[in-house]
Amino acid sequence: MSSDTLAKVPAAPEIPERADTLRIVPHRRLGQWTTAIAVLVLLGFAVNSVLRNEAFQWNVVADYFTSDSMLRGLWLTLWLTAVVMVLGFALGTLLAVFRLSANPVLRAVSWAYVWLFGSIPILVQLLLWFNIGALYPHVFGVRTVDLLSPVAVAIVGLTLHEAAYAAEVVRGGILSVDRGQIEAAQALGLSRWRRLWRIVLPQAMRSIVPPAGNMLIGTLKGTSIVSVIAVSDLLFSVQLVYHRTYQVIPLLMVATLWYTVVTSVLGRLPPAAVRWPATAGRHSAGPRPGAEAAAVRRTDLRARPRAGR
Repeated sequence: MSSDTLAKVPAAPEIPERADTLRIVPHRRLGQWTTAIAVLVLLGFAVNSVLRNEAFQWNVVADYFTSDSMLRGLWLTLWLTAVVMVLGFALGTLLAVFRLSANPVLRAVSWAYVWLFGSIPILVQLLLWFNIGALYPHVFGVRTVDLLSPVAVAIVGLTLHEAAYAAEVVRGGILSVDRGQIEAAQALGLSRWRRLWRIVLPQAMRSIVPPAGNMLIGTLKGTSIVSVIAVSDLLFSVQLVYHRTYQVIPLLMVATLWYTVVTSVLGRLPPAAVRWPATAGRHSAGPRPGAEAAAVRRTDLRARPRAGR
């Protein structure tokens, strides 16, 4: 190649140093910061108005917060919640099994129960059970008024109401179990009830526990409605005091704070309860990889004759 040809070839452009020419500019989130500041300002005004408003009478709230009447009402609320949840899920599990049964009569009864008690408001159910003596004055030779106390009416009404929702929760958990697990249990010759209690329900717990936790909190808050039938729960205890002292707002704040504390504690239970069946399911799912081979080797070593025999 001649020198003239080389002179016509253009020189390669120089590549600038990127570190010197490029500069990282952070993205400006003006709208997000403006919204956050506005929310904090409004929240500050709200908190300041609550703390400085003399109508709340925080000294009265502090006096009644741990009083004997409030603690007795709180204890009855917790006890009623526990009883209703246990009985409601026991009846709901039975209804869920009926709904999945091959018997059309059991399926129809379960569907009708869930439809009926899920449609009627809980307040109407409680008032109906509270006045059931007008329909049936005597049951088994005993006056209905003497047989059903206000606490018994609250347990019956809340249990029948919660069982309708528990049945759907349990049914959804059972349907979430892999069909192969049930077929494997059938191949082993397990009876229907043993398949249910030993195979299906333990695995269904992973799907049952999260909505059951929400039902627990909802049942706790729903127990406040039993105050309309004179059950001495937390809200009824508050009402007894402010009807006597006319300090309505501070007494309602006592109930509000107690419900907030208890629901916050119960809200921490479902995540821990979900981890337990998941861990149990991993341990019960089968042997770990290589465990079967190790068992075969141990059996083979035990079967070999020892030297010197």
